[in-house]
Amino acid sequence: MLHHMISSGPRPVAPFSHAVEADGWVFVTGQMPTDPAAPDAPLPEGIEAQTRRVVENLRIVLGGIGLGLEHVTMARIYLTQFERDYASLNALWPSFFEPGKLPARTTIGVTALAVGALVEIDLVARRS
Repeated sequence: MLHHMISSGPRPVAPFSHAVEADGWVFVTGQMPTDPAAPDAPLPEGIEAQTRRVVENLRIVLGGIGLGLEHVTMARIYLTQFERDYASLNALWPSFFEPGKLPARTTIGVTALAVGALVEIDLVARRS
């Protein structure tokens, strides 16, 4: 197993590796909408801006180990305001992937997330 910490990646909000790799499978820890360059800055406002920041953080982690969003097989998305934000998330989500090549996905409503975030996303990816 390989435990990856990406030097340019977001500052962890808890004790974990950015990603763990085993037999070509890569499990990326849920990312928050924090800015790696300014981790104590206020979070972006709204679900769209926070989702874009989270996906950018996921790209940073994947890129740090030579992968991209095209390697993602499964995404889990956690929303604190599920009923309010689910439609907006769904409208934005396909823009991150090649048409017709969306990963499998589960979206879950939760009561709270670290750092007061509206959204957190974790991924499973596979080396080709």
